[in-house]
Amino acid sequence: MAAGKNGLEGIWPGLASGVPKPLMPYSPAIKAGGWVFVAGTIASDFATGLAPEVKQANVTLESELAVQARYVVRNLANTIKACGVDPHKDMVRIWQWPVDAKNPPEDFAGGDNTTGLDLSSYLPIRREFFSGTIPASSTLGVRELLCLGTKLEVEMLCFDDGGKNEYFGQVDAVGGFAPATRRGDWVFLSAQDASDMKTLDIGEWHESAVEAQVDHVLAKLEKAAKAAGSSLPRAVKAEVYIGHPQDFAAMDRAWKRWFPNNPPARVVVPYMGMGKRGTRVEVALTLLTDGSTLKIETITAKDAPKPLGHEPQAVKAGHFLFLSTQMAFDSSGGLAAGMVRNPNFPWYGSPGQAQMRYMMKNVSAICQAAGTSVDRICRRLCLHSDFQWFSESIEEWARYFPEDKPASTTLRIGGPLVVPGANTLLDLIAYVP
Repeated sequence: MAAGKNGLEGIWPGLASGVPKPLMPYSPAIKAGGWVFVAGTIASDFATGLAPEVKQANVTLESELAVQARYVVRNLANTIKACGVDPHKDMVRIWQWPVDAKNPPEDFAGGDNTTGLDLSSYLPIRREFFSGTIPASSTLGVRELLCLGTKLEVEMLCFDDGGKNEYFGQVDAVGGFAPATRRGDWVFLSAQDASDMKTLDIGEWHESAVEAQVDHVLAKLEKAAKAAGSSLPRAVKAEVYIGHPQDFAAMDRAWKRWFPNNPPARVVVPYMGMGKRGTRVEVALTLLTDGSTLKIETITAKDAPKPLGHEPQAVKAGHFLFLSTQMAFDSSGGLAAGMVRNPNFPWYGSPGQAQMRYMMKNVSAICQAAGTSVDRICRRLCLHSDFQWFSESIEEWARYFPEDKPASTTLRIGGPLVVPGANTLLDLIAYVP
């Protein structure tokens, strides 16, 4: 399939490959500018729910997670092959979203973000399809996926540039992933937590503990970036995972110290389940190498609201635009007017649709300021506070993409977003021709 007028090429592996056609409006993969964005994949046939081979498996012989993982990674591998790249050599980033139904919101508020998930049955399955060193990786627990009974969603980023991955840092003994992956001008750093600090506050609420963890995490990332030939001032995008919305302010204070000028685009997601007890923050970074000639440009659009914290609206680097957190907030940091139902008229209005329309108006302004357009969005991560907002939200989203729709992942988190009343958060990457 050739690229469309917007420069994006949607990849559809076809039923013969065993990859089912998605129910919702997204492409299984999008190719643009030498990057390949592979949509989040779950163990569903998108017809009956859980795939028949998953439902029929004998879970006394192999865990339910392992059965689902095999279905997921096999379809991911087949999708990547349909893109014309090698799943063993060309993957540069992997996101893993296991379902964590254990933690109620009050646990997160008390500083306990631990998932308690055992992924040991998933990792050998992943190695069956993706051998060798796993590139930059993150694994965060979420509350729910879009198909009942599914336990894991995985998405990937690959390169189609004829290049070769380089790995830096000590490969994780359990997960097999590298702290840093370099591909040409680009460096991808795995999500890091503060797990090697001597003490972690796990009992009470102390904002200083969050700041200390952010300081420690960024020190670790700085070291990984240097090993790969980059540095923190070359960061273009940060993914910040926190346990509770109230962690945002402390995280942001530390962020200002580390990125006093020209901070990277940043997406902050609360209620993320983390693997080690006491961790309150995880951070992953995308950077350019110190020697790259690609320009890093901070994007400001006057017709979009000011960001929530110490972050730009977006950063353009090379042929890609990395947007910061998109929610239905105004320049005061509060919920924009008209984004929820009037309590005196509880049956009027569609807040999911209204918030998505408002966000896309802002996204359009930011894209235009960067020299691109909404229909060139390649990757979409969408997080809902509740899946009741999904249907009207996705219907509004799809209207903006007359050609191939972005590769997409949709998740529900375990509580409200950082902006009270917001029901949807978007993490977006767009192609700049």
